[in-house]
Amino acid sequence: MNMEIGATDELVMKLLHYFITEKNYTPVVVYGVKNEIWLENMDEDYKIVRIVSNYILNDEQLKVDNFRTKSVIKSIKKKTLNLSINTLNIFTDLGENVNLGEDKHMNNIYVRDVDDLKKYDFLYKYFPDIDKKLKFSEEGVMLFLKVTQDINKKNKEEAVRVENIFKPKTVVITYILMAINILIFLYGMLGNQAFLVNNFATYGPFIKMGDWYRLITGCFIHADIMHIAFNMYALYILGRQAETFFGKTKFLIIYFLSALGGSLLSILLNVNTVSVGASGAIFGILGAMLYFGYNFRVYLGNNLYKQIITIILLNVAIGMFSTGIDLFAHLGGLVAGFLVSYALGLKSKSKASDHVNGVILTLLYFGFLIFMNFIYK
Repeated sequence: MNMEIGATDELVMKLLHYFITEKNYTPVVVYGVKNEIWLENMDEDYKIVRIVSNYILNDEQLKVDNFRTKSVIKSIKKKTLNLSINTLNIFTDLGENVNLGEDKHMNNIYVRDVDDLKKYDFLYKYFPDIDKKLKFSEEGVMLFLKVTQDINKKNKEEAVRVENIFKPKTVVITYILMAINILIFLYGMLGNQAFLVNNFATYGPFIKMGDWYRLITGCFIHADIMHIAFNMYALYILGRQAETFFGKTKFLIIYFLSALGGSLLSILLNVNTVSVGASGAIFGILGAMLYFGYNFRVYLGNNLYKQIITIILLNVAIGMFSTGIDLFAHLGGLVAGFLVSYALGLKSKSKASDHVNGVILTLLYFGFLIFMNFIYK
């Protein structure tokens, strides 16, 4: 059987090869479209790249195409919680008098062959090597085989990477943290609760006088059986997942820095209030899982981080309208957990710039809380 591949098909294959194997874009399934391919990479400036081989005859057809594209982008914004998504439309077949126009968040280019890319200087700001990477010695069927082989190889490597992240692992740190919390609670139940609260609870005035250890020790004390039962159940459910996804060392760092962030915000806004409980650290785990869910939403189908957002909003609402709940410890831990996980990064996912930005934001957050609590008068 003979297989004929035209010039446009070769161009589309080269573009797919570049964006998938070189720029880590992932194909997006968009129902109801024909002769176009959608690619997504939320880590790039152009989060959506759309390759359109459908013939656009005139400006009216282009307007209809742009309107439909923006409708799909609007849906993607809701799913990914992005306020703006820069989109690159690559058209391969336009009528002679079609005016591509300009749009703030959507750029259209017309490319019939690789050399046409040079007409668009702005493109090289984001993809400086695109024309070089689109040069192949293969043509026709051999090009098809080359592109297919490379994309399949890339997909297999990605599948192995994702499998390593999601595969079950031995959980240790979560159970150790649960054991420490439970043992301390049992110690208090033996008639030592007042001793624990008086000497180790999170209490702003004493912390500012030098008892800094209370910022952490208060997170291991619980008021009653319902308090520790709820927190330990949450830690059991969330901690095992976070430890699996982030690894033991990163999980431990996230836990303690979240506890610290929660305590610092609590003593800043809950003046002269005694606070106990692991809620700040647990909300920090929620923040970390929110970061993880967002970055792996392609594999999780957006479900994980949507569920986490629902849990967060529900608990914030409960905290706002209930007494005896340290809402500020929850919020402080939540923000700290998200920022610390951003700084620590995700294996094979985060770029160097992500680590740097995460570290800067984390230092600013903790620096602000420390300044407001211990330096600002």
